[in-house]
Amino acid sequence: MKIDSVHFYVEDAKIWRDWFVNHLGFEAVTDRLNSFHTCTEVVKSGSVCFVLSSPLLPTSPVAEFLRQYPPGVADVAFAVEDVEAAIAHAKMHGAKVLQPIQQQNVGATSLKWSKIAAWGGLTHTLIERSLVSSHASLPDGKGQMTNDNFFIAIDHIVLNVAIGELERAVTWYENILDFQPQQVFKIKTDRSALHSQVMVSRNGNVQLPINEPASSNSQIQEFLDVNRGPGIQHIALRTTNLVSAIAKFRANGLPLLSVPQSYYTQLKQRSGFPLSTLELEAIAQQEILVDWQEYTSLEGGHIAPLLLQIFTQPIFGQPTFFFEFIERRFQAQGFGEGNFRALFEAIESEQIKRGTLQ
Repeated sequence: MKIDSVHFYVEDAKIWRDWFVNHLGFEAVTDRLNSFHTCTEVVKSGSVCFVLSSPLLPTSPVAEFLRQYPPGVADVAFAVEDVEAAIAHAKMHGAKVLQPIQQQNVGATSLKWSKIAAWGGLTHTLIERSLVSSHASLPDGKGQMTNDNFFIAIDHIVLNVAIGELERAVTWYENILDFQPQQVFKIKTDRSALHSQVMVSRNGNVQLPINEPASSNSQIQEFLDVNRGPGIQHIALRTTNLVSAIAKFRANGLPLLSVPQSYYTQLKQRSGFPLSTLELEAIAQQEILVDWQEYTSLEGGHIAPLLLQIFTQPIFGQPTFFFEFIERRFQAQGFGEGNFRALFEAIESEQIKRGTLQ
């Protein structure tokens, strides 16, 4: 299993196509996906594919979604090896099938897909791709990094659910999609708190942290209130050179969450600090979060798997969906608690500015 694409429902697909191109360096793809009631655009960067749809008529499914929820992620599509087996498994464990298996040939590729209801307004499309012609070849999906192509993959997707629903959501993803629980986080400050359970697909290709509020004024609760229910809070896009990418995004006018310079002073006091002074200066200039875990390699040397992360402001103007950009060095896995807490505190700071957290 891997993430095939993410489908955003927005008010104007063409405006958001241009936003991804101009702010994040995505490439607009010409796909004939429009219908009489819905305008659809596709943008790609490396193996990352986003589908953007907006309503042309009130009868559009997008219009129906936008009457219930603000703009955001409506569907996360997973590529599977056998869609019939995946859907049979999902149905056996109680999943609601919204669209029975469909089939279509696109060029040399045969597509089979089906859609199931997930959490809140979120759906998951399960899609199987196979070759029609033995002379054709499918892209490997790894993505290539170029000067104009900043992302190599979707690193993880974060789902927010209502208080008391975390355990049920974890069980749903275990039963329906065969995800496995990994790290657990309980983040608490003087003002608010959240609980999080990281879920990972069995092959490790898909990471899905699920958050629930652990206080009534939590930023997760604010998301749930504004989003009018559970939904995707953010998507993390992986890059191989975060400092360079963020410098470019800032030049393009992308609004990002700020990090106080005192954060970097505290960082240097942590045990096993792995960065040179020059590297830290470049990272601090771009206000990037840093986390690491020191361990001893088989050769006896010390290697610190390193996480670099930064977050945008909410892109749709309301405190709902935002992007994360992440770089993993030295085979860094999972999520660092230091960065998780720093993100939580940065969003708290934005809540205070909005007057939604006292």
